[in-house]
Amino acid sequence: MAKKRAALSFSGKDSTLALHELLHGEEYEVELLFTTVTAGFNRTSIHGVREELLEAQAASIGIPLRKIFIPEQCSNEVYGEIMNRELADLKANGIDHIVFGDLFLEDIRKYREEQLKPLGFTAVFPLWGQNTADLIYRFLSLGYQTIITCVDLTKLPENFSGKEINDVFMEALPEGVDPCGENGEYHSFVYDGPIFNKPIRFQVGKKKFSKDVYTGETRFCFTDLIPLREF
Repeated sequence: MAKKRAALSFSGKDSTLALHELLHGEEYEVELLFTTVTAGFNRTSIHGVREELLEAQAASIGIPLRKIFIPEQCSNEVYGEIMNRELADLKANGIDHIVFGDLFLEDIRKYREEQLKPLGFTAVFPLWGQNTADLIYRFLSLGYQTIITCVDLTKLPENFSGKEINDVFMEALPEGVDPCGENGEYHSFVYDGPIFNKPIRFQVGKKKFSKDVYTGETRFCFTDLIPLREF
């Protein structure tokens, strides 16, 4: 029986683990990774990872990457228009399953399903409903290496940005913070693990703070990751 053709929304550790699950299964053939990139900044939206590092991830994994460029402070309407255009192109090329690493947020899942259904896609959530503490420890036990690129300062202190996710990190998380950061507490960059052919090389750069577009208050702390060239 032929595998179902799929594209995967790729960002941090959750989508990496979702990809891990599918690559070790028999149901889906993941033909493409896609990621939104903020135009003019050359960084992934939300996570703030440089394009070069995103490209290095896809190259190491060995799956083609599609970068979807969106404007800064993109409205929901504009975002929907861009995504619908990109998804229509995927559909025209025979892909009819879209994979996400979402864990338990019902409103996000509903939004994705409602966006995809009119276009003839099926949304796939390989990790849905699993215990997030169990998930993160499984992720670590598999040998994945991950660094925090951004924290929401209303939920985590600044010093968590730039930390490696490991047992020490997990033990230090304040009470009420989801172990996987599913509520937006933090975002991450995976640079090595079983599905990577080689680790992604980088050095940790400076931290940068950004404001909440609605309140104008400083809310996010990003840690820059600087690619290291290979000679």
